[in-house]
Amino acid sequence: MNAPKLRRGAILAAGLIPMLLIAGCAKNNNRADTQYVARDVSTLYMAGKQRLDRGQFDAAAILFDEVERQHPYSPWARRAQLMSAFSYYASRDYTKSIQSAQRFLSIHPGNRDAPYAYYLIALCYYEQVSDVTRDQKITLQAQESLSELVRRFPDSRYASDARLKLDLVADHLAGKEMEVGRFYQRRREWIAATLRFRKVVDTYQRTSHTAEALERLVECYLALGIPEEAKRAAAVLGKNYPGSEWYERAYKLMGEHAPSA
Repeated sequence: MNAPKLRRGAILAAGLIPMLLIAGCAKNNNRADTQYVARDVSTLYMAGKQRLDRGQFDAAAILFDEVERQHPYSPWARRAQLMSAFSYYASRDYTKSIQSAQRFLSIHPGNRDAPYAYYLIALCYYEQVSDVTRDQKITLQAQESLSELVRRFPDSRYASDARLKLDLVADHLAGKEMEVGRFYQRRREWIAATLRFRKVVDTYQRTSHTAEALERLVECYLALGIPEEAKRAAAVLGKNYPGSEWYERAYKLMGEHAPSA
């Protein structure tokens, strides 16, 4: 992700930063320039940019927030909002990053950098996706944010990466359904397990979990005493995954428990 570039005049403004400011940063444990001091907008912005370049993301975010606070009607304030959002993202303060990006979008919904703001929001959720054994609320928020980006800006430079991440998110959500379905299956709660495996087949059919879900549907339908449904699931499995281990297992089960189905 590339931070917004400054115009040549803005870059030259870096030379205006007082040496006293730089010395003060070093003396006061790199926090002096984040304290509230009224400064001209270019000096304040470039101080934030320097912090960002040094990898001091928290300090950079505070300074970019100051740009917006001290100079809310300056063109620099718009850039500072995005730079603040990116700085918080880089420091893994995802909540503040999302808030900064959403504030930018609420004020500048039609700005040319809006796709980037949507992308940052989606990344913040995506990078918090947790293990399938945990609650998947964040995963669903990542899916929603990525989908929103693709829907609004299908031709943007961020859309292709968003589509890739959507596939990974779908695979993750399907993995969660499989985890729960296996849990119910171990407890012999066949109907509950069937509902989970059915959801994988119906909603996440393009993921890596579909073949296993179909095979486990065969197991559940046989356990429920409805071999015709097991036969249908096995047929779909055989048509789409004929050489897989899951089809071999399903074929063997059908031969043992429902040879006439």
